[in-house]
Amino acid sequence: MRPQVSLIRLSPMRVSDRKSYSNEGWGAILADKFARKADILLRGYNGWTSRHALQVLDQVFPKDAAVQPSLVIVYFGGNDSMRPHPSGLSPHVPLPEYDENMRTIAIHLKSLSEKTRIVFLGALPVNEAKIRKVYSQFLMEYIYWNSDDVAELRTNESCQIYSEACLNLCREMDIKAIDLWTAIQKKDGWATDCFT
Repeated sequence: MRPQVSLIRLSPMRVSDRKSYSNEGWGAILADKFARKADILLRGYNGWTSRHALQVLDQVFPKDAAVQPSLVIVYFGGNDSMRPHPSGLSPHVPLPEYDENMRTIAIHLKSLSEKTRIVFLGALPVNEAKIRKVYSQFLMEYIYWNSDDVAELRTNESCQIYSEACLNLCREMDIKAIDLWTAIQKKDGWATDCFT
């Protein structure tokens, strides 16, 4: 049996369910790199939040599975950090709930096997202008939000707050973490080069 690497809720940077296995997607790169060495499994969908993950955690990662994943890479925070909207249609998850959800996910994954490695990814920074452009047409056309609502939907500041919460939790629980929010912004031209 080959080791399993599970990617849970990886939407940004060509890692979503739609883009992960497309040309140069992160899932495709991992599957190619680990061909005949490990199975790369995507377990997450566009629009998911940590709240969604809790609803399926036991089904996706059953404790009694014959084979447990060797590595689980967890990313939540981008959608969770979106600002609440009066309509209630935003995927926003309040920070205390996000923290508790991530703790529950971590505890569950740690209980799968002593050999299961876990890596959490901190929330990504966002190109606010691009987010406004992409979301504005969809949200104004289909959900009837106005452009002022869209402008404040997802901000770099809110992503930083959720990223820091994730990293603090990982330090507390002795879980490996990658600070994507900081790492990506070190690259010149990150706001245009790092996102589709």
